[in-house]
Amino acid sequence: MADPDEDNRIYWHTPEMRGIIPLDHRFKVSKNLRRLYKSNKFDLYINRNFESVIQTCAELRSDDTWISPEIMHAYTELHREGFAHSFEAYYNGELVGGLYGVSIRKAFFGESMFHKMTDASKICLVFLVEFLREQKFQLLDTQYLNPHIAQFGAYEIPHEEYLQLLEDAISVV
Repeated sequence: MADPDEDNRIYWHTPEMRGIIPLDHRFKVSKNLRRLYKSNKFDLYINRNFESVIQTCAELRSDDTWISPEIMHAYTELHREGFAHSFEAYYNGELVGGLYGVSIRKAFFGESMFHKMTDASKICLVFLVEFLREQKFQLLDTQYLNPHIAQFGAYEIPHEEYLQLLEDAISVV
C-alpha cells in the first residue's frame, strides 16, 4: 500500500483479521443481481483495459487513495507479467465498472473496484467469482471486510487460518 500521509511511501500491510469471499455455496447473490447478471446488460471482459481499471479505481476513491503512481506502475508491470488481472463491465462500449487483483496459482487477491453505473462493480465481482470457480481457485482474498462485500457472504478469518488457506492455494500446481 502507499501511504498518502507519508509521501506515498509504500509498505507491506497484513491485517490480523483477513477478509475473504467464499467461492463455494456461501457466496451470496441477490435474486435481482443474479437476474441482472444473466440479462447480459453489460459486456464483460477480462484484461481488456487493465490500465484504465486501475486508474479509474484511483480516481474515484473518495479518500486519499493508497493507489499511488508507483503502485499503478507496479501493478501494471505485474499485469504485463501475467499476474495482475482486471474484470471489466462495459455498457454501450463505455467502461462502467471494474475490479483488479493479483493471482498466484489458485489464490486471487482482490485489490480495488469501482463503478460508474449502478451495480456494475457488483456484476464484475460475480463475473470474477464465476471465473475463479471455473478455474478451480481456492481463495479470494479481499484483505478487509466492508459492507459492500459482506452482502456477498464475505467474512473474516484470523491471520493464522488465512496463512493456511493461502499456503494450500499457492501450493497447487
